[in-house]
Amino acid sequence: MPVRNGLSVHRFQRFEINLAVDLAGIALQSLVTTRSVPVSVQDSFVHFSLPQAFGAVESMSDRICIASKGKSQPRLSAENLVACCDSCGMGCNGGFPSSAWRYWTKHGIVTGGLYNTTDTCQPYSFPPCEHHVDGPRPPCGGDVETPKCQSTCQTKYRLRYDEDLWYGRTAYSVPSNPQGIMREIMTHGPVEVDFEVYADFPNYASGVYQHTAGAFLGGHAVRLLGWGKENGVDYWLLANSWNTDWGDQGYFKIRRGVNECGIESDVNAGLPLLK
Repeated sequence: MPVRNGLSVHRFQRFEINLAVDLAGIALQSLVTTRSVPVSVQDSFVHFSLPQAFGAVESMSDRICIASKGKSQPRLSAENLVACCDSCGMGCNGGFPSSAWRYWTKHGIVTGGLYNTTDTCQPYSFPPCEHHVDGPRPPCGGDVETPKCQSTCQTKYRLRYDEDLWYGRTAYSVPSNPQGIMREIMTHGPVEVDFEVYADFPNYASGVYQHTAGAFLGGHAVRLLGWGKENGVDYWLLANSWNTDWGDQGYFKIRRGVNECGIESDVNAGLPLLK
């Protein structure tokens, strides 16, 4: 489904997560993934909403790291994707997640980083802000104009734009069933999903989310990276983009196996072309 503005997303730092999983009734040993996981406080994010872009580039970046066995660890630029992908939808006002993955295979995406940093091609050009919580940063404002597509890197960066591009080898939809989604994550890494957001979701703090009340706010795309069971309830584990101040240190859990809020309906992924 199209993901529309009204909410937003984010990035991660490197660390390890151990997930003990059960796939298709087979008990598997814990999976150790470097560099997957949610949002760093300082990387909190900007004043505009790029849900389809962040859910995509975070998953793409993880998949490059996993496919290269940790040898390549780029952080792809959400701003580059949303500014340059004309087929992705409505720029800063939302878009279509599947188009972002197809764009990656055809045009590539350069690296991006934190606001005011110089170690990537196209870092965030907007200062960080707070999403749905009180915190040290100013609250995120409303919609802003989509950034202009730039085919150059910032002047202090060491590579040319064409040298910095990372491409996808394939882009595809993942079968909309729990077993298929779990198998995809175990094989290739995190996937991008989108879901319906209601008024009770921004107040999530812990536990397994289940929609109970509140008006529909819009669609939102995030990175799905694991699963488990809590108090007898099966859940998906996802990294949101609203800082570690939000939710469970930037993560949230949502009911698994019942397509809660459409979370299992539109799952997108792809494989990277390694350098």
